Amino acid sequence: MSRLGTLGARLYRGEVGYDFIGKRKIWYGISILITITAIVGLAVSGLNMGIEFKGGAVFTTPKTSVTVAKAEDLATEASGHQAIVQKLGNGGLRIQITEVDTAKSDEIKNTLSKDLDVPAEKIAADLVGPSWGEQIANKAWTGLGIFMVLVVIYLAIAFEWRMAIAALVALIHDITITVGVYALVGFEVTPGTVIGLLTILGYSLYDTVVVFDSLKEGTKGITKQTRWTYSEIANRSINGTLVRSINTTVVALLPVAGLLFIGGGVLGAGMLNDISLALFVGLAAGAYSSIFIATPLVADLKERDPQMKALKKRILAKRAAAAAKGESAEDEQSDDDHPQDVAPAAAVVGQRQQPPRGHGRTPGKRR
Repeated sequence: MSRLGTLGARLYRGEVGYDFIGKRKIWYGISILITITAIVGLAVSGLNMGIEFKGGAVFTTPKTSVTVAKAEDLATEASGHQAIVQKLGNGGLRIQITEVDTAKSDEIKNTLSKDLDVPAEKIAADLVGPSWGEQIANKAWTGLGIFMVLVVIYLAIAFEWRMAIAALVALIHDITITVGVYALVGFEVTPGTVIGLLTILGYSLYDTVVVFDSLKEGTKGITKQTRWTYSEIANRSINGTLVRSINTTVVALLPVAGLLFIGGGVLGAGMLNDISLALFVGLAAGAYSSIFIATPLVADLKERDPQMKALKKRILAKRAAAAAKGESAEDEQSDDDHPQDVAPAAAVVGQRQQPPRGHGRTPGKRR
């Protein structure tokens, strides 16, 4: 078995682990800082909305020797608006100019024909009206809102309302960061970007539900024992699914990184940036939020419950009494004092947990 597989098995059994829940204030602080940066970038720079949302014209030329930089200058001068130019595989150019109406597009087409030394009849012009773009934007927001509502309802039914709230906060966290990165980088927002956003929301939710399912199973009958607090079991749930989350995220990020850095950067296929940046940032943010935001937030909300407060108080009192006697709190545990075979991970990676004294031994015999 590989080292990563061995580590995953040990994490799952609770032999090693990391105290994610105990350090949750650090993760909250990091997330708040990133979110504030994203919001400031969005407020200052704004989003570079594509032609599908703002309306305008797209001119496609046949093969030409004019460079992209030169074509951008010529198109901007001819239209009076900032132009976006992309080199096509056949040597032609795709010139995109926002806020252009039908009458203005014919004039721009003739001017480009002269400047680029290309016959006007060979330049294809496609117009997008601003009303159509507004409809697309409204449908995108509507779809996002419906998705959020359905997520909350499903999680509240399948798990509980605290997990639904935590998952919703994590999803909003992922969206805010992704949109903020688009504002800071200046990439164009197109329908492909919207598709990418919806895709990463589903991925983020899947990763979160995996941890929640482990947490739900681990906390069955938790109030019938006095060994582990809710936060400790939540920490075990994160550690038990940690390697799976890492593997899934890395496998998902590799092809997306290829689209973004090789396709969009090296090969110059700028249209791939629309969806690849949303996927890349969103997948990374989704993996982060499921581990560092969603589950710690559930633990915070759950331990405000009177039953969980009373349980934690009993456990801490029992541990304090055992410490005063110079004994381990585990020495007084019986085999019935476990919720669904739960044994939380150690606080620090590399720290082994010892089984309860006498557990698994036959009375009167020694090994």
